[in-house]
Amino acid sequence: MGEPFLLIEDVSKIYPTPDGPYTVLDGVNLTVQESEFICLIGHSGCGKSTLLNMVAGFSRPTYGEVQLQGKRILEPGPDRMMVFQGYALLPWLSAYENVYLAVDSVYPRKSQADKKAIVREHLDMVGLSDAADKKPGQLSGGMKQRVAIARALSIRPEILILDEPFGALDAITKEELQEELLKIWREHRVTVLMITHDIDEALFLADKLVMMTNGPAAKIGEVMEIPFPRPRNRARIMEDPQYYELRNYALDFLFRRYAHDDAAD
Repeated sequence: MGEPFLLIEDVSKIYPTPDGPYTVLDGVNLTVQESEFICLIGHSGCGKSTLLNMVAGFSRPTYGEVQLQGKRILEPGPDRMMVFQGYALLPWLSAYENVYLAVDSVYPRKSQADKKAIVREHLDMVGLSDAADKKPGQLSGGMKQRVAIARALSIRPEILILDEPFGALDAITKEELQEELLKIWREHRVTVLMITHDIDEALFLADKLVMMTNGPAAKIGEVMEIPFPRPRNRARIMEDPQYYELRNYALDFLFRRYAHDDAAD
């Protein structure tokens, strides 16, 4: 195997505070191959979002470095797109306009016809062609998240970064969007890094589950390989005894070996 697609090497993040340095992450190492689907799990305050913000380029490590295809990440770029739990849509723009804004900013030289076609293709991909002219205030939570995913994918990023994208959704909408995300991932083979608090979600979606130790000074405790073949069928996976072994192992990691007694984030 050649050099890793994404390399997180000896990364620490330390913030100055009035009480002295506060270490959020301490010596994190992770290798991600192209097209892998990685989920990160851990208690609040363990630095999951801090780590992915460094992959996105929103912040830099205090020590260590993050590399994408051998190049150090120093700032945000269109090769990495982030989707947040809170959607981050512009409320005065329609679903179509929210996606168009991203396409236009990344591909200013494309013809208007090409840009419009890209927007329509990605709204159709997430099942929102009929809602293209609606503004975020007219959309359900699940529809807003679909717009955010369409916007992220419309610029063809190499890494899709998802920070608890389905955390605020009801169970049925959540499962629908998980299925949709897997379908899009299969078709486009984008590399995915996703934060979740839901072990069942991680076991259904991911190739690997990265389990973080508690903060402060959090690091990666273990990386669990998820063995279920793809394409995945939710009902079939949940009938597999190995599913419950992995689920219990992850729960044990989070709630016994790293039992949480301080809910600071």
